[in-house]
Amino acid sequence: MERHIDINDFDYPLPDERIAKFPLAERSGSKLLVYRNGTIAESRFCDLARELPPRSLLVFNNTKVIRARIILHKPSGARIEVFCLEPHAPADYERAFAVRGECEWSCIVGNLKKWKSGFVKIGFDHDGRACELRAEIAERGEREHIVRFMWDADMTFGQLLEYLGRIPIPPYLNRESEAIDLTRYQTVYSKFEGSVAAPTAGLHFTDDMIARMRGEGFAFDEVTLHVGAGTFLPVKSDDAAQHPMHTEHFEVRLSTLEALLAHYGDVTAVGTTSVRTLESLPALGWRIRRGGDPDCDGVIGQWECYDLPEDYSGRDALEDLAGYMRREGIDRLKAATRIMITPLGFRFRVVRRIITNFHQPKSTLLLLVSAYVGDDWRRIYRYALDNGFRFLSYGDSSLLVCDERGARG
Repeated sequence: MERHIDINDFDYPLPDERIAKFPLAERSGSKLLVYRNGTIAESRFCDLARELPPRSLLVFNNTKVIRARIILHKPSGARIEVFCLEPHAPADYERAFAVRGECEWSCIVGNLKKWKSGFVKIGFDHDGRACELRAEIAERGEREHIVRFMWDADMTFGQLLEYLGRIPIPPYLNRESEAIDLTRYQTVYSKFEGSVAAPTAGLHFTDDMIARMRGEGFAFDEVTLHVGAGTFLPVKSDDAAQHPMHTEHFEVRLSTLEALLAHYGDVTAVGTTSVRTLESLPALGWRIRRGGDPDCDGVIGQWECYDLPEDYSGRDALEDLAGYMRREGIDRLKAATRIMITPLGFRFRVVRRIITNFHQPKSTLLLLVSAYVGDDWRRIYRYALDNGFRFLSYGDSSLLVCDERGARG
């Protein structure tokens, strides 16, 4: 089946001064646009609980942003920036951060023309002795390259990144990372290292706000999806359907599936990364229904969820997945997805409501918003522009409620 999306239909004027370059002093002080079945209103993020049904479930993405940018130098002094995207050897995230001495990552390299061969390196002190990190290109690609890192300090690679790396704030902020980004470009509930971009819808939550909502009866659960650099990439083709989605690795627990089933039809996804994770689950469930196994080594295809049977519900998928995990005696399921959520007939099978920031023009994230609210995305963004909302990663937030398209019990 041929699919076509004119990305120019998802453009809008975004003046640079409307892009929030720094976070507000208080996380939950952001404005909140509330879209509810065609109507638009304003609130404050700290008052989110007033806008949600009592005792509903919110799902966070608990990934943690890594200090993925490393500055090294050639013997000539040329500055080379290496941006670590995802582990290659070992390929598993947990093992990749725990390894010592040597590893390989898929990377974007800045100033590549100056690094045709040989090593680049950086010296540093650790535990009172001089140490060195060296890197070489093990395999060249078109945009991404396999870089081999070697170091002599008694540190894991995760510790090394914490010691030498820099937080990879989005390029559209047009500034270098600063001390404030170490804490504020990270959610308060982040746990598992692996992302090179923050799940920014969650940046507005504070520990106090979550505790208060729990006390009011709201339920919270978590998935893990490691956000790749593809989230920054613009759609270059006029036909967005030709845009290749990058692979993102995710993990879901059996207890989370049980919570989703208990609150089915009343699930609020916090951020587009949570949406992509939750809406990838029906593909795994359908694989189990057809063949008895989710084939987690096989990446969920860009359009795979569009081809699921119309009568295969999110509840069916969650039950199939939970049943499989119980039979196999596993409490965590790891998989990978390239899901692309667009207005080309995508059906939301798990998510009822979405909390999300305001996204770049002509982006896959704006396509996701349009898949959920239809052409009303234009009204939402026009309202935000006309009423002083701040845009992108450090900007304000929105709560989107579209009962016509959201998964209902």
